[in-house]
Amino acid sequence: MTIPDGILKREERVLLALRALYRQNGYTQYKMRKFEEYDLYADNRDFLVSGSVITFHDTDGKLLALKPDVTLSIVRSGRDEPDTVQKVYYQENVYRVAGYSRSFREIMQAGVECIGAVDACQLAETLFLAAKSLSLISGKSVLALSHLGAVSRIMELAGLGRDDQRLALGFISRKSLHELSSLCKEKNTQSEAAAGLLKLAGLSGSPEEVLPVLEEIGCSREAGELKRVTDALKNTDVYASVRIDFSVVNDPAYYNGLVFQGYVDGIPERVISGGQYDRLMRKMGRQANAIGFAVYLDTLEHLEDSPAPDADILLVYPAGSDASAVLGAARKLQAQGKSVSCMTRVPQSRRFGQVAALTAEGDVRYES
Repeated sequence: MTIPDGILKREERVLLALRALYRQNGYTQYKMRKFEEYDLYADNRDFLVSGSVITFHDTDGKLLALKPDVTLSIVRSGRDEPDTVQKVYYQENVYRVAGYSRSFREIMQAGVECIGAVDACQLAETLFLAAKSLSLISGKSVLALSHLGAVSRIMELAGLGRDDQRLALGFISRKSLHELSSLCKEKNTQSEAAAGLLKLAGLSGSPEEVLPVLEEIGCSREAGELKRVTDALKNTDVYASVRIDFSVVNDPAYYNGLVFQGYVDGIPERVISGGQYDRLMRKMGRQANAIGFAVYLDTLEHLEDSPAPDADILLVYPAGSDASAVLGAARKLQAQGKSVSCMTRVPQSRRFGQVAALTAEGDVRYES
């Protein structure tokens, strides 16, 4: 069934397109209830987009929370099955503080999770789905890809402790090379190690531009992993949108390996965020590996839709007209695929594609 233009909002159109994309690639839908035990989120607060959670007590006194996240529920509800892969997608309402409003909102979020024996093929497929998801939102998009293993390796070579590494990650994410340089000087890191860290923090560009530099600063293994997954995308229609950018960092307590964020033209914040989260799996008692991403559909509010008309045609009929004549004229127009609203006058507060008058003879005459 073809849905006429103007029926669906942008968010709804995107959701339908995402669902079709994920199902086409063998992902099955995951459904969950609206709330979970609060402890699930309290124990993993740093993993959440927003640390604030709406809580309430169940009839038995147990503290529950409206879900601010879907990944945690998927991980907890699953079980490890050796040499297999669980591929699920979701479209769920989550309840969290929206970044720009600073108040709780009910937000539709979509995403995919690939859990189990994740190999290079699964990694590349997830990146493809993330980049393709962005393209369904806008023709101008960028998938920015990084590797936490490389960042961690260089920070360790620089002799930075755990607390200093957290500071360094913040500087890297903000592309603040001055603050990062000051930290290295304060901690008396070796000049060569500090230079490598600063070079890594500033790395951004196409895989062809970035990967040779990554090898030069001692991250050959990570460069090889990035090359395998980006090479797999070369013959796809999303490769031109893939960039490597080491300012993309996620919390290393939960994430490892590939991490990425997606952006589209016209939206000043990330639309997609994801990566490998094997460390979260271990924290929750799972031995399988995992990669996934979330699409933050609330960000689409930044994009301006051309307002759709209330109806294609406003059919204005004389007061006292025969009802069967009015409805008959409307049905003829609707048979042509038009949406029709019948009124005795043109309202000021509504918009229509065309205005037509129904004459006493039953003819339809359009206004110029």
